[in-house]
Amino acid sequence: MNNQLISTVSGHNRRDFIKLVAGAGAALAWGRVPAFGINPGKDALRLAIVGCGAQGQVLLNACAKIPGIKFVAICDIWDYARKYVSRTLKNAGHEPNVYTDFEDLLEKEKSLDGVIVATPDFYHAPYTNMALKAGFHVYCEKMMSNTVEGARSMVRTMKETGKLLQIGHQRRSNPRYIVTLNRLINGENITGRITAVNGQWNRAASDDLGWPKTAAIPAETLAKYGFKDMHAFRNWRWFREYGGGPLSDLGAHQIDIYNWFLGAAPVSVIASGGIDYYKTHEWFDQAMAIYEYRTEHGTVRAFYQVLTTTSAGGGYFEEFMGINGTAKISENPAITAFFREANAPSWEPYVRAKLLAESADTTAPKAAKVDARETAALAAYRLPIVLNKAIHQPHLENFFAAIRGEAKLNCPADEAFASEMTVFKAIEAVDTKQLVTINPEELHV
Repeated sequence: MNNQLISTVSGHNRRDFIKLVAGAGAALAWGRVPAFGINPGKDALRLAIVGCGAQGQVLLNACAKIPGIKFVAICDIWDYARKYVSRTLKNAGHEPNVYTDFEDLLEKEKSLDGVIVATPDFYHAPYTNMALKAGFHVYCEKMMSNTVEGARSMVRTMKETGKLLQIGHQRRSNPRYIVTLNRLINGENITGRITAVNGQWNRAASDDLGWPKTAAIPAETLAKYGFKDMHAFRNWRWFREYGGGPLSDLGAHQIDIYNWFLGAAPVSVIASGGIDYYKTHEWFDQAMAIYEYRTEHGTVRAFYQVLTTTSAGGGYFEEFMGINGTAKISENPAITAFFREANAPSWEPYVRAKLLAESADTTAPKAAKVDARETAALAAYRLPIVLNKAIHQPHLENFFAAIRGEAKLNCPADEAFASEMTVFKAIEAVDTKQLVTINPEELHV
């Protein structure tokens, strides 16, 4: 195969969003997440998935808990993955047709409602464009592509075909993120003016992925689909012709949150990174970037780091720091916390409203100050909103509800493109070792 082959949740105004929270009532406050319009009484949506590897299986696991959908086709070039996913779906009551070639799937499956694309990044654009042009709605994992032009082509095709294209920035549908942004930051302004952002995703060093030697893909099949060998197929994220490296794989999720929460895109970025540990990789194994944002409230400087050589530093999170307090948000609820400055207005009203819960933890132990200039320890609070679902499930539910006409996409491709360009610019800054400016016109298609 040739390799060349509307409005978001964050757009709710304050009144609408408070109605949304009030409608959920104690469900949001005490951990039961409301449905996103899925109605089991309707005819099941007919779906296909291309890419049955690790991420595809994560998405299928989330889909398994959603009523009203049926997988009728799967596609992957690796027989080992195809058989596993086919068997799993059949055990769950689905009867999918199985394909090696995506063009073959599209030629034979004419009654699909949607296609999920979970392939290596360099196939996202060609496969998404093919599915949209075939008349199907698409849910595509991030990054949209490993190239700017690939990502741009997806937005163009979405607009030309009029089909839905949801990008897998799943935090956009996470109720903890939605409440934090729309109710606590934008609605109640608990942080005050945000002046800085900090975020990271740190992972321990690990060996490259292997494979059962008896299950290796034939060399001619690998070559047909653009892979040099089985090692490149299994570890495609580390090679430039297939993926975008750690800033793309991990940072894209979090840098998207920077843009979403700040309601803006950065105007510049400087960054540093390198191949400091994994000498057989093409992508840098650690990177650090500093963005400059100019919001309606003033300048915000945002730091982001991704490390694949150590898990130290507190895991993965995004931290929005304001003059009155800080919102530290993560898909991991144990990391999510809010910190009030000692001189800020009381947050007791938000505790009574069950938007926040007091915590015994603080950012510093109760001990004598070591410096007269040291400020008082911040009071810590928890967010009593729990997502009792797989982290991708609400985003997929939103996509299926949008297909049924019951919702608008939380992360359509044209909005995702601006965030992904922000990631591409950080990669450029690492490669060129220069300050990279970001023209607003580059963020739109």
